[in-house]
Amino acid sequence: MTRESLPPEIVTYYARATEAARLFEGAGRLELARTQEIVLRHLPPGRHVVLDAGGGPGTYACWLAGLGHEVHLVDASALHVDQARAASARQPARPLASARVGDARRLDHPDASVQAVLLLGPLYHLTEERERLAALAEARRVLEPGGLLFAAAISRFASLLDGVLHGMLRDPAYVAIVERDLADGQHRNPTAEDYFTTSYFHLPHELTAEVERAGFTVLELLAVEGPGWVMPDLESRWRDARERERLLWTARVVEREPTLLGLSPHLIAVGRRPR
Repeated sequence: MTRESLPPEIVTYYARATEAARLFEGAGRLELARTQEIVLRHLPPGRHVVLDAGGGPGTYACWLAGLGHEVHLVDASALHVDQARAASARQPARPLASARVGDARRLDHPDASVQAVLLLGPLYHLTEERERLAALAEARRVLEPGGLLFAAAISRFASLLDGVLHGMLRDPAYVAIVERDLADGQHRNPTAEDYFTTSYFHLPHELTAEVERAGFTVLELLAVEGPGWVMPDLESRWRDARERERLLWTARVVEREPTLLGLSPHLIAVGRRPR
């Protein structure tokens, strides 16, 4: 997606410029730590060329660049690209290789030119399956044979559980949003309230099926946060190193359990382009 092709409500949502801080507070801390853990679990030793498609304000891209990888970021939001460039400038010894506005469905990278693709956002906002498959096909095209895909999705039950946690089920308009989420995965927010914007919420098996249909071998389907994200005192627990490790341990325990995958707000499918 480019800015011109983004639905206006998505543009408005991200124009609030809150995404850069999201992964450094609340349940975002758990999402960040677990996603980094999953990426490092699969990324082989050595320096790699990585494409972060839909990389937002550059949190993951700059982290990987800081580890010594050659990282290219593409995002549909010009604001996010500007934020990513600013974050890159704050680590001048290991900056991003590039950051530009672009469309995950139409990447301008050459065929077989990268060793890993992060697709940690585009599948949220591509609400039609054909669009998601187009983004996955582009990731496959730019990956070299044997290259790795990290594709994230929002769980079908994310709004339901978030509503229970934060009391939003008291709002009939929010309940209507949740009911549609559960019915067909199409998340819409017609209200003026600060709820999440237009998206598609996956059932776990749907994410696996889409990644496989795009020509990948699925290595793992993982729940990201596990049960710890619902703790009301998560911030204080996270500041305690022992409690933080316990939260991460609980996520690892249930990460592959089919009956508990939907408990996490986010899922990640790890795929490999066949050699």
